[in-house]
Amino acid sequence: MTVTQPDLTVFESLESEVRSYCRAWPTVFDRAQGSHMYDEEGRAYLDFFAGAGSLNYGHNNPVLKRALLDYLERDGVTHGLDMSTTAKRAFLETFHRLVLQPRHLPYKVMFPGPTGTNAVESALKLARKVKGREAIVSFTNAFHGMSLGSLAVTGNAFKRAGAGIPLVHGTPMPFDNYFDGKVPDFLWFERLLEDQGSGLNKPAAVIVETVQGEGGINVARPEWLRALADLCERQDMLLIVDDIQMGCGRTGAFFSFEEAGITPDIVTVSKSISGYGLPMSLCLFKGELDVWEPGEHNGTFRGNNPAFVTATAALETYWSEGDALEKQTLARGLQIDQALAQITAENRPHVKEYRGRGLVWGLEFHDKERAGRVARRAFDHGLLIETSGPEGEVVKLLPALTITPDELDEGLRVLDRAVRETA
Repeated sequence: MTVTQPDLTVFESLESEVRSYCRAWPTVFDRAQGSHMYDEEGRAYLDFFAGAGSLNYGHNNPVLKRALLDYLERDGVTHGLDMSTTAKRAFLETFHRLVLQPRHLPYKVMFPGPTGTNAVESALKLARKVKGREAIVSFTNAFHGMSLGSLAVTGNAFKRAGAGIPLVHGTPMPFDNYFDGKVPDFLWFERLLEDQGSGLNKPAAVIVETVQGEGGINVARPEWLRALADLCERQDMLLIVDDIQMGCGRTGAFFSFEEAGITPDIVTVSKSISGYGLPMSLCLFKGELDVWEPGEHNGTFRGNNPAFVTATAALETYWSEGDALEKQTLARGLQIDQALAQITAENRPHVKEYRGRGLVWGLEFHDKERAGRVARRAFDHGLLIETSGPEGEVVKLLPALTITPDELDEGLRVLDRAVRETA
């Protein structure tokens, strides 16, 4: 079979060098449906990337697409800033009824802007406004976004260097198991808080991911998260959970912190909240923290009404029947767990370990460059996967929650083949 080389000329000549994903997947995509993408030559690729977690319900989900088309065809409001619209009302009512109320979560909803980093920026700003302090504590290997405030609480040295200026008012602390269990949880953090000579300014808040996605699929234990919540309460710090990639069912429950039994003060949500890949983010916070003045934080595209429409349809379709989707996600996760256990056992000592929760998993290699080679080889065989971790040493699996068992098996077989072929 003759393989036609894709014409990438316009991208290479006109688009900035900052582009990244297209370098790992050198083809021109044309359409997508479910868990597959198709390039302009018609070749199919099984998607274990899901828009970096923005497509939990798959590409062009037919139920969500129908709701969106119906809304557009009747000339529903597309751009509404923060005006009251029927689409926003339907989303707020549905989100409260199906997500907040059943979980007894006392949150107000803020629409800060279309992307995850917008939600993080608003969360940091609100925490500082409420507490009257500027310092924020984050964790090693954290990733919270690419704007300056979010970068200040992000761990990756390469991403931080892109800021071009000093990143201030953020202090990193060790994430769960950073010292391989040799140091008691929060020993250093609490000692600094209580020592008047430590030099640590009293933080307004602590921001944490329950599973660090970009950081290498580092999974925090429920007991570690509970201890962190207790520390924040005792030390008068707000707890912010960044659920941008791990929320909306990625780890099983709608919010990734539910398993730990905690109620964060502030939660950031984005990526799959729209359900269809449309830009949308939320900043959720306890009612007593709603100290904003009208217009004190705004943005032109915080009222993405088509995203409200697909978000409402996603909630009604996938979250109105109790824990059905959660159970399915955990079952699919067990399927991945078993496959990665076998891949790890058969590729010792090259594979260091595997880890994950729900439908987010990572396979770490001792040879840090091998993860990239595995991802490239998987692409050759029609599987889209990316790498993560501070040195790209982890192959990251992030399939849609709607993926079928057969599709999952197919992708895991390709991954196994890619690992063997890059030995």
